[in-house]
Amino acid sequence: MNTHLSVRSASASDVDAIHALLELYASSGIVLKRSKEDIAFFIGNFIVAEFEGKICGCAALRDFGGDLLEVRSVVVDPARQGCGIGRAMVEFIIADVELNRPHFRLFTLTTTPAFFQRLGFEITEKESFPEKIWSDCSKCAKASHCDEVALVISR
Repeated sequence: MNTHLSVRSASASDVDAIHALLELYASSGIVLKRSKEDIAFFIGNFIVAEFEGKICGCAALRDFGGDLLEVRSVVVDPARQGCGIGRAMVEFIIADVELNRPHFRLFTLTTTPAFFQRLGFEITEKESFPEKIWSDCSKCAKASHCDEVALVISR
């Protein structure tokens, strides 16, 4: 990993940068669209990656309660893809969850399952996460023709 890359918890001053990154991918249906207000309200769920002082990636961790958590909104500036930024962010999230919870199920829904499999996630059924289906998937434009794969790490 490049020594100029850092991953940290997001702060209120990162809302515009997070929104801009998510918009790049929301327009093509890769991630759900999020308003700046929504991002600001849930800023404590976000992490950001910085390269040479500029935010180049973001990801979020949603806690559904109990032992169920979701890695979501993982995006990297297209100019920086393939540099290990996505990996660094997901590894940051996994390490944080492992530090704070003795048992957990960390899942994601994605169109890039191989990326998450390289990080230890295993393919599972979407129906394993009814909390997600009821909260987000039911509102998604792709609900009737979802192209995402569910993956999970359990400890």
